[in-house]
Amino acid sequence: MAASFDAPDGRWGPGHRGIDLRTAKGADVTAVADGVVTHRAVIAGRATMSITHDSGVRSTYEPVASDLAVGDRVRRGQPVGRIGAGANHCAPRTCLHLGAKRAEDYLDPLPFFGARRVILLPVP
Repeated sequence: MAASFDAPDGRWGPGHRGIDLRTAKGADVTAVADGVVTHRAVIAGRATMSITHDSGVRSTYEPVASDLAVGDRVRRGQPVGRIGAGANHCAPRTCLHLGAKRAEDYLDPLPFFGARRVILLPVP
């Protein structure tokens, strides 16, 4: 993983609203869960897409070049696009930025994959 989640203190505050996963240009991007494509556009030079899942959580992916359209239904593991060329906030490396949001709240995507945060305790 290139960068981890850092929740913003406020809606417009600084933070990292997802995780960055190292990858290569042209790599397949797959849906993290069943859902419907609810956004696909280029924002700040980055191809972005969002999938709203049956749970109500919305996953966001960037930079992803996709032929899917808003309203298309996808299944978990289905290819939804490829890592696109162009702006990448991990430059000079290439990464997939994966975000998760429920309503207005940004969520750490890692727990959705069964990952847990490790907390180191002092040795007595």
